[in-house]
Amino acid sequence: MSAEAPEAVEAEQAEERAGWAAVLRYVLARGWRGIRVVAAVVRPLGWVLLVAAVALWVLGIAFGWVEVRAIAAILTATLVLCAGFLFGRTSYDVELDLTRTRVVVGERAVGALRLANTGSRAILPSRIVLPVGSGRGVFGIPQLAPEESIEELFAIPTQRRAVLPVGPVSIVRGDPLGLYERIDRRDEPVDLYVHPRTVRLDGQSIGFVRDLEGMETRDLARDDIAFHALSEYQPGDDLRHVHWRSTARTGTLMMRTYEQTRRSHFVIGLSTATADYASPEEFETAISAGGSLGLRAIRDAFHVDVRTPAGPLRAGTGRQLLDSLSGVEHSRARAGRVADLAGAVAAAAPLASVVVLLCGSTADPADLRDAASRLPLGARTLIVVAAADADTGRRRIGETDVLTLATVDDLPRALRKVLG
Repeated sequence: MSAEAPEAVEAEQAEERAGWAAVLRYVLARGWRGIRVVAAVVRPLGWVLLVAAVALWVLGIAFGWVEVRAIAAILTATLVLCAGFLFGRTSYDVELDLTRTRVVVGERAVGALRLANTGSRAILPSRIVLPVGSGRGVFGIPQLAPEESIEELFAIPTQRRAVLPVGPVSIVRGDPLGLYERIDRRDEPVDLYVHPRTVRLDGQSIGFVRDLEGMETRDLARDDIAFHALSEYQPGDDLRHVHWRSTARTGTLMMRTYEQTRRSHFVIGLSTATADYASPEEFETAISAGGSLGLRAIRDAFHVDVRTPAGPLRAGTGRQLLDSLSGVEHSRARAGRVADLAGAVAAAAPLASVVVLLCGSTADPADLRDAASRLPLGARTLIVVAAADADTGRRRIGETDVLTLATVDDLPRALRKVLG
């Protein structure tokens, strides 16, 4: 017993120390959290006055300066009085309503911010902050009586293609001197899609790839849609495709053979490499051209794929296509230029019916030849070069048409040259 008693006492003391350590950690954590909450509401001017008040109190007491202590007392009273503006209810019911969550670059997105006081007491004046992308709008809200509501209308100008988060709405309470500020975030942010500008292409603009039965290939098959020629019967052939007239004339069982067809698969490859474009305007022209071609292909019931060096984009519908293009950005990676993109497209869609590559004017003829040589065999291929200072034109590299566009408005005319 005497040997076990010291060990039991030591274990009890260790447990007690662990308990006190846990209590100390809890107190410190709560204290630090409280300090952070208090520090978050103090504005820079408030910190200046707070430090000045403490310094003046120390000097006034240390040297017995009555005037300094009086100034310190005034600053302290100001800090205390202004802190009173932080207290009070800000329990608005907030509703953010964007009339349209999708606009074309250059248009204004119009919305409304509705606030209602559903409580039984008045809410003091406050400010409402509405973040929009990297900017923000500020609204002054007057005092609201119980059951009173207010609506603030706003318009968001769009200068460039982007996906802009609008919100969350923040309710700001502060004092008249700007010493303190309390922020209460409400509601959820809403994404505003700023679509690229597109041009409408008529039904014949991509008529060179329109074929409801698919596009013919040079691969022969015993059973398909596009008739090619006659051949002698081979074991296993489907007797439904016997050409009886030729069989009767030759005395040999003759079978129809067909060219294999494939589903109309429209693939758009968009280079995002900074090195492929001379300016941001060329990049926007390429995106607008890709969006215009994709929308026309979707209307014509093609299966549309859009690919960038970073991977595929959603393009199942016109809205998905434009939403995806709204968020496309430049890439500064060395890999991923137009020739690399052509190889990636060929690997991902080897049976594509039509492939369109889009790039800028800094892709030289050697880059374009390399890209054209990597495109899927048997596909109809087109390269669109956005060149801000060039005239609209057309040339060919092997079996590939190359169009040069100064702006997306030139696209319909350039496509007519291909069809002509």
